[in-house]
Amino acid sequence: MEVKAKCKVLVESASSASSALSRLSRLRRELRKLNASEKIISATLDPNTTRLANENQKEGRLRRENEGINYPDHFALESVKERLDGYDVSSKPDLQALADVMIMLCIRPAEVKSLRILDGSVTGYVKHRGQIDIPRVFRSMEKNEERAGQLLKWIQDAISTGQLKDPGTPGIKCFHAFLKKYNLLPRYLRNIGTVFAVVTHGATNLSNAMTIASEALRHCPRNHTSPAQNYTIVNYRPRGVPYDQANPFKLFDKN
Repeated sequence: MEVKAKCKVLVESASSASSALSRLSRLRRELRKLNASEKIISATLDPNTTRLANENQKEGRLRRENEGINYPDHFALESVKERLDGYDVSSKPDLQALADVMIMLCIRPAEVKSLRILDGSVTGYVKHRGQIDIPRVFRSMEKNEERAGQLLKWIQDAISTGQLKDPGTPGIKCFHAFLKKYNLLPRYLRNIGTVFAVVTHGATNLSNAMTIASEALRHCPRNHTSPAQNYTIVNYRPRGVPYDQANPFKLFDKN
């Protein structure tokens, strides 16, 4: 079949499985524009190339995470704090505001709608099945609890009225696309925010830093699992400092 032969050429001449998969996707789009039949379009599917591309993508992601999470100056502590201080909660928030508030409170995407701050405590966080919603101590890079609560409610109100999409809803791509411009993923924001909380609260030693990090992540105080068993590295650097001068922070995040 002519289509199969063309696909074989595209795959074999590609520099990688990911490149080959991209070429096949473009071919399918072109065929659809020409109103080709589904049988012809289906002939462009190559399960082996798809599998290899997915494996390469996963290996690359794991390699980057093992090397540590890097963030651009736009998401440095100083930049995030300046934006948080300047937000007008009477205006409409955008995706940047959503990202900044998620960093501020170390929020998982699934917690954005449910998290609550009251009287120095936080509830509505993601828990294990059957776990009681025990209030956790409020700890954030934004030390003013009232301001943090205002910013959180600002984002939650925008989601409830449809002004913002809920980042915790499967299939919502706009937030992922926004962060991709900065080589970030939604789950990175929680880790970055935790390191920012440690820096903002002026940890005096490693033990104090881990306590602040644990509180910012809303971990159970009785969780004594070793940090070495599951950690993420965030390469902390102030705005303007070169990447090669960043300080790696091993962050334990297994609730």
